[in-house]
Amino acid sequence: MPVRKIPKNYRNVTGVHASDKSIGDAQFESTLERDFLTLLEFHPDVERFEVQPRVICWEDANGKQRKHTPDVLVLFKPDLKLTPWLCEVKYRSDIFENWPQYKPKFKAGIRHAKTIGWRYRLITEVEVRTPYLANCRFLTGFKFQKPKVQDIELLLGRLKHIGQSTPMELLASIDRDRYAQAHLMPTLWHLIATHQIDVDLYQDLTMQSVIWSKS
Repeated sequence: MPVRKIPKNYRNVTGVHASDKSIGDAQFESTLERDFLTLLEFHPDVERFEVQPRVICWEDANGKQRKHTPDVLVLFKPDLKLTPWLCEVKYRSDIFENWPQYKPKFKAGIRHAKTIGWRYRLITEVEVRTPYLANCRFLTGFKFQKPKVQDIELLLGRLKHIGQSTPMELLASIDRDRYAQAHLMPTLWHLIATHQIDVDLYQDLTMQSVIWSKS
């Protein structure tokens, strides 16, 4: 669970992100944090993540005890053998404007991460606000749906037979009727959102995007 409770803040958007990868509640206190959690939720390399996993205690130049609570711990799938990330999520303008204040705190985070074999990372809007994020936002509403099994099997079976297609071509190959295609479309987006159907999410996701079967 988060080591501190995120208060309501009239300056930022706060809330809890819907997640099946989060260890505890996926709370956020800015739209940038929310968007970063969206990326983690969808990225296939991410196994789990935890918001505000621990408090780092450190001493400033005047000998005063300070505390730093990084925003997110990211754990990758074991078979990838990637070093966990201990992340601080901030806007670049905030970092530049408050660098003298943040620098010793970030250095404390780097030292702490090294002692336990993690990597400390600063995450800004440059890494977060990408076409990948736009696709993830679109797919969020479909990920947690529960489509009919027969619709899933129909789409997966046809795509496996074809090998490679587009959403438009795949639906048309199953049924030329527009209403029948509209019925299957949410299930198709669900299969993409849950990585049962592959697509390049680093490109704009459209009805003409190339999709292919995972198996």
